[in-house]
Amino acid sequence: MAEFWSIYLLPGIIILAQILAIIVPLLLCVAMVTYYERKIMAAMQLRMGPNVVGPFGLLQAFADGAKLFFKETVLPTSANKVVFLIAPMITFLLSLVAWAVIPFDDGIVVSDINVGILYLFAISSLGVYGIVMAGWASNSKYPFLSALRSAAQMVSYEVSIGFVIITVLLCVGSLNVSDVVRAQAEGVWFFIPLFPMFVIFFISALAETNRHPFDLPEAEAELVAGYQVEYSSMAFALFFLGEYANMILMSGLTAILFLGGWLPPFDIAPFNWIPGPIWFFLKIAALLFVFVWVRATLPRYRYDQLMRLGWKVFLPFSLFWVALTAGVLLAFDLVPNT
Repeated sequence: MAEFWSIYLLPGIIILAQILAIIVPLLLCVAMVTYYERKIMAAMQLRMGPNVVGPFGLLQAFADGAKLFFKETVLPTSANKVVFLIAPMITFLLSLVAWAVIPFDDGIVVSDINVGILYLFAISSLGVYGIVMAGWASNSKYPFLSALRSAAQMVSYEVSIGFVIITVLLCVGSLNVSDVVRAQAEGVWFFIPLFPMFVIFFISALAETNRHPFDLPEAEAELVAGYQVEYSSMAFALFFLGEYANMILMSGLTAILFLGGWLPPFDIAPFNWIPGPIWFFLKIAALLFVFVWVRATLPRYRYDQLMRLGWKVFLPFSLFWVALTAGVLLAFDLVPNT
């Protein structure tokens, strides 16, 4: 019995506690991000924003969640019901599973695997499946059209995201996510030497998460509400939560790859008195602000412009930058020794 406890039960309880320690704050953050977004957009449009439910409207997100929770789940008669209900679950679960390899500080990570970056790239690639399944299972022309758009958009921008990640990996020499941050502790944050890649990565992250100005799949004017048309109550809420969790994830990934993750901007007092997880959180909050800022200021791209940007601008430029980075590292003998 003691052996069963020490080999199976105790490690299982520890892993469960680690998972809950990430998922519970993450879900609270998702709720707060919706409030944060509405307040920022309200300020930019000279409005008040949510200010009725709770102090300063802080409980508005929970009121919206409760409203969705108590609504009826309507299943369209012509829909493929199993796929229809699995699709939002896949979208939501994938947005949470990716956090397993995200380090919040040196050593504070659920699973410090050596191929963490590859794992994150694979999970973000799988995200499109939930949307395609939702569009197909709804058995309606608008969601289906939206799912096709979304699949094409996500695949197009994943290519340039892949090349951007390769440029960072060339400078690090490791696929471990924590090693990427440690490499920036020794020199400069990567957004300085790789600034064009930083910009491309962030714009591609906007397209990858279907956010403005690339929210073509949810284009209200022509597609009603995109692939979410037939969804209601908690099934719709899962898509909603998944989208915002993906926004936080992509902001976190941008912070890790280019902004030094948990590192302070300057390794001097009083900056290094602040714990690493707080710096990481502040960087994510700053990047989320840019997500909202872009939404409040820019119009939506036309579909052909979206595809042109991905394939004819970002792809050739990121390929060129991979070659340039490799060349500079070889020429100046800066190749990492790992």
